[in-house]
Amino acid sequence: MIDFKSTMKMAINSLKVNKLRSALTSLGIIIGVSAVIIMLAIGTGASQKVQQNMESMGSNLLTIRSSSIKTGGVNMGAGTRPSLTLKDADAIQKTIANVDAVAPVSNESKQLMYGNQNWQTTVYGTTPQYLYIKNYEIESGRGFNFEDVKNSAKVAILGSTVATELFGDVSPINKIIRVGNVPFKVLGTLKTKGSSGPMDNDDLIFIPITTAQKKLFGVVFPGTVKMIVVKGTDPDTLSDVEKDTEELLKIRHSIGKNQTNDFEIRNSAEFQERMKSTVQTFAILLASIASVSLLVGGIGIMNIMLVSVTERTKEIGIRMAIGARASDIRWQFLIESFLLSIIGGLIGVLTGILGAKSVELFSDGMSVSISLFSIILSLGFSGLVGIGFGYYPAYKASLLNPIDALRYE
Repeated sequence: MIDFKSTMKMAINSLKVNKLRSALTSLGIIIGVSAVIIMLAIGTGASQKVQQNMESMGSNLLTIRSSSIKTGGVNMGAGTRPSLTLKDADAIQKTIANVDAVAPVSNESKQLMYGNQNWQTTVYGTTPQYLYIKNYEIESGRGFNFEDVKNSAKVAILGSTVATELFGDVSPINKIIRVGNVPFKVLGTLKTKGSSGPMDNDDLIFIPITTAQKKLFGVVFPGTVKMIVVKGTDPDTLSDVEKDTEELLKIRHSIGKNQTNDFEIRNSAEFQERMKSTVQTFAILLASIASVSLLVGGIGIMNIMLVSVTERTKEIGIRMAIGARASDIRWQFLIESFLLSIIGGLIGVLTGILGAKSVELFSDGMSVSISLFSIILSLGFSGLVGIGFGYYPAYKASLLNPIDALRYE
């Protein structure tokens, strides 16, 4: 039987004798483990950030836009061919199964003015359901209602960025602002949602869709809108909602089988899945690159252990001459290798956590997420590296002939 207690003690004493070399040998593992933790933290944080941005934009959504027109052979882009109407939105809401909410939308960039302050932002003409679909919440005051839409009331809800730019710390509720040259009464303000990449989700205002059409934007074809947003009741049925909506609009727009649709439907669920997959792939790539450092550290351990075997040949010969078996020698060198890697792994975990926190602290808006899984994975991998790369030097040491080892100078 192998005396693990005495073997462990000898391995620890051997590492203590060469403290500097042991520390330098573990450095590769420290760098590798800390790199893996930092990279996984960045990747996980990015994935969670994308998820939050997606949720803030709304989930289970179909965005229907008018298709494009061509002028002189140039495609002018989605929405340039007005084909969607308020009646289309109403038909989708009443006809299609598994639909939670529907909101028609038209938007334009406008200059806002209050007193001597002005601010340019995007004005969205829509219905009260749009706020629910896009997860906007009222901070103060109230939102407009369907009565305001019916009466084409000149009322507005301000995003927090707009409210701050125009009013500062003053409450904008019931104040009159000018949108272009049209006066609007501020009914309420929205809770802050933050940014989605370069887009500020709070730099906007909402007004009734009918008011936008009749009194602010003007439309060439009465009743047309730029897009219709549909929220499904369940992600699993959203594809069915998309197909049913396409069929309904084809019928309403008198589009034949061989004709091109005059609208485009975008499924947010598919886009979100692609984004999640991309971010996850990015996180795996980062972790894989960082893992190379662990392999390099393992090679360093193997090299040092091979040198150690050569330096301690006479010691090995003496041990084997007084009764140590090959397995005892093998276990001693394996334990030394494992201790070097696991100590380096523990220090690397601490360094990685501090490094990840530093990235979050000093970067502009980057979020990191340190998971228990990444810590266990890094420690486990470092332990395997120690055993894997330490086995050959240990095996080589156990094969030494005691007589030849005692003669070694």
